Amino acid sequence: MLFDTDVLIWALHGSEKAAKEIDDDDNRFISAVNYMELMQGARDKREQTLIKQFLSALDFTILPITEAVSHRAMILIEEHALKSGIRLADALVFAAACENSLTLCSANEKHFRDIASLDAKVFVPENR
Repeated sequence: MLFDTDVLIWALHGSEKAAKEIDDDDNRFISAVNYMELMQGARDKREQTLIKQFLSALDFTILPITEAVSHRAMILIEEHALKSGIRLADALVFAAACENSLTLCSANEKHFRDIASLDAKVFVPENR
């Protein structure tokens, strides 16, 4: 399963539900975009180190932004940006899931619900 940044952040902040979602899957993936979003959101080097340790301890595989992912993301933007508000980062993450035949786990349903080629599992955090 490819985990979106929102699910990872909830897990890093102590959400038992997010942690269980991640623990329940033996094959854990993130896109390079998810990794960059996590690093960008870190407030200092200590947090960056904790994020890297978290990803390593749970054996996440980081998927690169390939030519095929870029091409699919361009199509997703063209077809869905106006009606669903999908933005660049989401398009790249969703495209990575599609191109690697992975289910996406994300709470960002508004942006992916109309994408027929994407297999997605909606994550609902505790506070919703």
